[in-house]
Amino acid sequence: MRHLFFDLDGTLTDPAPGIGACLLHAVRTLGRGELTEAEIRRCIGPPLRDGFAQLLGTEDVALVEEAVRLYRERFADVGLYENSVYPGVEPALRQLVQAGHALSVVTSKPRVFADRIIDHFGLREFFPHVYGAELSGGLGTKSELVAAALSAEGLAPSGAGMIGDREHDIIGARAHGVLAIGVAWGYGPRAELEAAGADHVVADFPELLAVLRRIDVGAGPRDPR
Repeated sequence: MRHLFFDLDGTLTDPAPGIGACLLHAVRTLGRGELTEAEIRRCIGPPLRDGFAQLLGTEDVALVEEAVRLYRERFADVGLYENSVYPGVEPALRQLVQAGHALSVVTSKPRVFADRIIDHFGLREFFPHVYGAELSGGLGTKSELVAAALSAEGLAPSGAGMIGDREHDIIGARAHGVLAIGVAWGYGPRAELEAAGADHVVADFPELLAVLRRIDVGAGPRDPR
């Protein structure tokens, strides 16, 4: 059975209320006005610094870092709990574990926050290990995070699968020849996931379970591209 890497935001939980409020707190404090719902949605999943650079239309590293600081000022105590687990997550995870899969979280969110979210929502029994970004910006891409998880778990690419809702999850998996499964219930449209090269795109947890049952677990890794 494959070791399955799950993205967090938009895959296991719906973080929109907290992320949206924290983004607004940052840009308002910087005097940059309001954000549209579409702008907020685009920032759910990708690395935070990339999102602020796009929102603020800037390459000014100092400005981006100040936006990140303001975001975390609210997120650390309030925003990370303005979040909810998607319906069907717990029974699906339980079925995967019972089928013999090992599970880990691999997220662009800083690990210190991701760990707190997993514990807060009672998901630690499924995810003993969480791989996330460093507050300083290290391990900031999904490719780096997938590599770190493969190394820490002692896995060959053929023994792992990445499950997530944005193109970054798919690109990070494909960079290492890892099975890439996109989920259509999150914040990346199906077209985005397909264009990034997902091996499968699933509409809901029952379809995810069905796809994983069908996969030949003895197949070799995909060629990275």
